[in-house]
Amino acid sequence: MQKEIELKVPTSYADITLRKWLAMSKDMANYKDEEEAVTALMFMHLCGLDLEYTQKLSVESYNILKAELLSFMNNTDLPLQRIVTIGGIEYGFEPNLSEMAYGAYSDITAFKNLTIDDNWSKIMSILYRPVTNKRKSGLYSIKTYDGKMEYEKFLDVPMDVHFGTLFFFVRLSMDLLNFTLNSMTQMEFPANLKQILEKSGTLIPQSYLSPMETLRKSTK
Repeated sequence: MQKEIELKVPTSYADITLRKWLAMSKDMANYKDEEEAVTALMFMHLCGLDLEYTQKLSVESYNILKAELLSFMNNTDLPLQRIVTIGGIEYGFEPNLSEMAYGAYSDITAFKNLTIDDNWSKIMSILYRPVTNKRKSGLYSIKTYDGKMEYEKFLDVPMDVHFGTLFFFVRLSMDLLNFTLNSMTQMEFPANLKQILEKSGTLIPQSYLSPMETLRKSTK
């Protein structure tokens, strides 16, 4: 007796929450060298297809489903969304990082890595705070940081917002790296320093996106 299954296939990162992404990443960490297992976990977490049914898919359905996910998952370099709405409340990204409150800066730097992991929702709750004032010019003010991290609500924010924030810092890091490398042409440093900095610049996005790299390998 055949069973009919209805799948909800995401068409963009706006359809995937951080909660779902973290759950998938944790499961995938145990099978990162097993492409079939990684693909099955993608189907389960992102499309709601139980693992027992993956093997029963036709080759055509299997490839179509994988192609649908790959169509948008290859692009994680998304723009920063300065204002997002959560539960009917507008939250604004820190308007001026150079004037960020010391408490906010201290709490963010207390985390070992700036990457999408279990601490990412806490970082987001520091960077995004309720908007207190908006002007027609597009400028806005946000609530003063009080040390309270309402991070749970960011678990249900879609990944296009999270990737947009992450890549803002990736681009910022790369710009700072390039500036440092350019300034070195007029200064004397150890011979291998330039190579070390260039290597570090390459590793920045790689370390942030290790779960994404696993996904890409599984779709080759």
